[in-house]
Amino acid sequence: MNYRHLQYFWTVVRAGGVLRASEQLHLTPQTLSGQIRQLEERIGKPLLRKAGRGVEPTEAGRLALQYAEEIFSLGAELEDALRGGRGDAAPTRAVRVGIADAVPKAIAYHVVEPALRIQPVPRLQCAEGKLANLLGELALRRLELVVSDVPLPGHLGVRAFSHLLGRSGVAFFAAPALLERAGLTARKARARFPQVLGELPLLMPGTESALRARLEAWLRREGIASQVVGEFDDSALIKAFGREGSGAFAAPAVLATEIARQYEVELLGTVADVQEEFYGITVERRITHPAIAAITASARRELFAETVGS
Repeated sequence: MNYRHLQYFWTVVRAGGVLRASEQLHLTPQTLSGQIRQLEERIGKPLLRKAGRGVEPTEAGRLALQYAEEIFSLGAELEDALRGGRGDAAPTRAVRVGIADAVPKAIAYHVVEPALRIQPVPRLQCAEGKLANLLGELALRRLELVVSDVPLPGHLGVRAFSHLLGRSGVAFFAAPALLERAGLTARKARARFPQVLGELPLLMPGTESALRARLEAWLRREGIASQVVGEFDDSALIKAFGREGSGAFAAPAVLATEIARQYEVELLGTVADVQEEFYGITVERRITHPAIAAITASARRELFAETVGS
């Protein structure tokens, strides 16, 4: 196989079309298309097909792309190692992780950080986005792991596996300024929890968050008529508004102490009946990547130690 042709194919897929790839490679579109045709003739199967104004990989192309991603990632690592004067050192393996935007940032940090504890330390690459988009990247082997608040949705048609990292109840928080405006002290608010949530404006996760429906169902069961004043897809943004006193908000109870300290808010109470779940989604049924193995093992052993088996 001509690996130059494989690199051309890889670049076309990443660029989303022959024209954009030809500009990156400083080749004419005709030359680039001809080189990829030679690769397809060598393999015996088409690798690309038209998709709107661009192209997308065929089934054979997706398989070829998986190997191309690994080949050129290792090539880049080799070049980095040699240029850095580490020619006698083992190559640093990259780990590419996607974080669904519904996952709280603090949880994402505690889940992913153990990857940096292994030796040799991998090059960590994190991307955030909508779950469906991240799973598409996972299917193309552009990511090794997706961290999500839901298991793999069956309707997306992505062949991957969900690994439960752990569960957490939720805790509710409010800024001192918000409590003061409501004529409450932190002690009184805690004593009247959870009914006190009906006396405070409430900040809620966006509708795409798995937690949203669970919170709404719990509020109905408790007979709490809440005044929702804001909805946020970004978990960090909801805490930022909460810190400024815009409303009370919920966050994972497993990090309650850390959140109260970091955002200077008061813990009102915890709810064990409302559970958040967190998953690592991979294309591997059995995890072999050392950094991904470190992530899943540490989450179960440390962050969610009391919940993962429940």
